[in-house]
Amino acid sequence: MAVLKVIEVLANSDESWEDATKNALEQASKSVKNIRSVYINEQSASVKDGKIDDYRVNVKITFEVK
Repeated sequence: MAVLKVIEVLANSDESWEDATKNALEQASKSVKNIRSVYINEQSASVKDGKIDDYRVNVKITFEVK
């Protein structure tokens, strides 16, 4: 039986929410092994001069504890 743990990670990107999610996964992968899934919990963006300036995501990352 596998034991799974979930952590919450916040990340951002100036390109897209998808890129922000990739950034969250990339950074988490540096210290967390056996990642199984990423769940996008929330999306938001900051606006500057009437345009999106920064895409932000709050993701839940699930990984197996060995």
